[in-house]
Amino acid sequence: MRWAVACREYSEDRLGGRMVKRSAEDPRLNRLTEIALTLPEAARQIYGSHAQFLVRKKTFAYFLDNHHGDGIVGVTCKVLPGENKALAAAQPARFYFPAYLASKGWVALRLDVGKVDWDEVRDLLLGSYALIAPKRLAERVKAGD
Repeated sequence: MRWAVACREYSEDRLGGRMVKRSAEDPRLNRLTEIALTLPEAARQIYGSHAQFLVRKKTFAYFLDNHHGDGIVGVTCKVLPGENKALAAAQPARFYFPAYLASKGWVALRLDVGKVDWDEVRDLLLGSYALIAPKRLAERVKAGD
């Protein structure tokens, strides 16, 4: 039992192979959650160091931390057709194509480089929510803008 608790509080540092204490939850995930859960009927599911944000069982965003060992922390959202390519081409240091989802019109914004513009993150989340949520819920968000 004591070992299991230690495993939740510590993770292996991939660079040095040593165990380092992790915070209970990433502050970027906390901030993302605050924004996402203001949306009607939004919910969050945690899967290890990743999180999924849903509205009525449909995913509108992911928080990914070192997804498949890529070393990136980012938020992944659905965008309008072609917008993912435009964002990734215009700002490749910040936006990238998320594994498995890019071909379906999703884009990812890095949260691990530079200062995070939380207004931009909010706009991405709202846009994704509007594309994924049932029409009446999406209209409630648009009316609130």
